[in-house]
Amino acid sequence: MTGDEELLHAHLRGDPAAFTTLIERHHNHLWAVALRTCGNPHDAADALQETLISAYQTAGQFRGDGPVAGWLHRIAVNCSLDRLRRNRLHRIVPIPDPDTAPFADPSDQMADVDLSLSIDDALHQLTDDQRAVIIAIDVEGRPLAEVARRLDLPVGTIKSRSSRARARLARLLGHLVDPDMDAGGITDARAPQPT
Repeated sequence: MTGDEELLHAHLRGDPAAFTTLIERHHNHLWAVALRTCGNPHDAADALQETLISAYQTAGQFRGDGPVAGWLHRIAVNCSLDRLRRNRLHRIVPIPDPDTAPFADPSDQMADVDLSLSIDDALHQLTDDQRAVIIAIDVEGRPLAEVARRLDLPVGTIKSRSSRARARLARLLGHLVDPDMDAGGITDARAPQPT
């Protein structure tokens, strides 16, 4: 079986089947990254398409100092985050269909939508680097060493980005735990204080 790097070099030499073989090998993983990062199949499909175009066009920039799979992973994360940034002003929030969940309490459904919006807003307040690490570790459940390898960063950098991102998320989402806190983590001065 031909290795990933050999396929990439064959693509650069003009082999029309090499890139197809490489992408077929990694397609499921790239789709999963795009879907988990974007949160919906429509944006994930667009992000995946942009990933494939970018990988095809920038194959000559692959430095070879890490695995091709990690290089493709980074492109998928970046394209997915770019897609989210472009959609930020045009965010669509799915409203549950009462016909598919006729016995569901509408207030529970709206609470789910509010929670989803709060988490989405908080994730978008992280830096792109922090968001990529949080998604890889906390959403995809990948071990630190694998995330470091895929993002081509030292494990210590991944740990510090994860720690800073989690601390920021805790501040941003603290109001979900303590109803007397606003979204910035500030206690509402009008709320009765414990004595």
